[in-house]
Amino acid sequence: MATKKTTTGAKQATKARRGGAKSKAAAKSSPHSTALARRAPAVTLVTGGTGFLGSHLVRQLVAAGAPNVRVFATSSPAWLSELGVEPVTGSVTNAEDVRRAVEGVESVYHLAGLVSRDERDAHRMYALHVEGTRLLCEAARAAGVESIVLASTSGTIAVTRDGEIVPDEDYPPPLDIISRWSYYASKYYQERAALENFSGEGRRLVIVNPSLLLGPGDERLSSTKVVLDFLARKIRAVPGGGLSFVDARDAADAMISAMRRGRHGGRYLLGAANWTFDKFFGRLERLTKTNAPRLALPSSLAINGARWLHALSRHWDVAPPVEPTEIEMAEHFWYVDATRAARELGFRPRDPGETLQETVAYVRENFLGEGALE
Repeated sequence: MATKKTTTGAKQATKARRGGAKSKAAAKSSPHSTALARRAPAVTLVTGGTGFLGSHLVRQLVAAGAPNVRVFATSSPAWLSELGVEPVTGSVTNAEDVRRAVEGVESVYHLAGLVSRDERDAHRMYALHVEGTRLLCEAARAAGVESIVLASTSGTIAVTRDGEIVPDEDYPPPLDIISRWSYYASKYYQERAALENFSGEGRRLVIVNPSLLLGPGDERLSSTKVVLDFLARKIRAVPGGGLSFVDARDAADAMISAMRRGRHGGRYLLGAANWTFDKFFGRLERLTKTNAPRLALPSSLAINGARWLHALSRHWDVAPPVEPTEIEMAEHFWYVDATRAARELGFRPRDPGETLQETVAYVRENFLGEGALE
């Protein structure tokens, strides 16, 4: 009788163990527990993703199949939802907004900022570019972000008074020049803030320095205003300097490549053409049938004349025909050597003539009306 009870107890214990094992197996295979066990897919954050360069970058990321793209900007236009990206509204100068934006993020494209030649915007640009970048880098470190690609400008390095010099990434920052212009000074200190606040084991910061951005899609005329001014015949004289430009779509592609292949602490200049303003306006003249300016004024006369017109316009409370700062900048050379980007990022910009043609078509259609100046 005792033997029978012992046998029965052993069978019950065996069943209990089997039942427990089945319960554990079932728990492991349940959809809820499997979802918890899997790591949530990484998020790619784009700050300033609604701007000229940012909108091209976001569209290229989506077209390439990048999962979980999040756009952090001050507004959320309808096209973001149409692309299926996640919008986060806020400012890079607000610590709580930034904390929300970087939550669950693995990589960041940092493009948020302000392009202005108006010295009255100096404080705002410093707050956005320097303080905003510091806040972003600190929050990114805390959130475990691995990589940041920062969109700066070629003007933190590649600006000279001599058209024979074509700076590369190792050229000494021309602080004596850029310190006079708030936009470029703030971008220089933005780079330093990023390098100082996003470093250490497991972190990577890459800086991309595009020259003047042209191409279609500049809704705010942040970069393509020079083409609009040419078409509207506001440019009366040829500046003595030269410029470099690059298609915004090619710059966006280079940023994606920088995220994959860029070196920590490295910077990459992007430019498709280095032209004098005389050549630039000549190409625009052939494309648009709009007469290019023929007059070339001495630098000091052009700058002083622009300042006089600016002061007069302010007195009468009307928009000045041209900003003195723009004239002063145009008397310098903004040439870039993009060899490193070509070698390390595979940067291959399209023909500059194609970029100019599509820029003109976009500006005419969206700001002047097709054929308005023909």
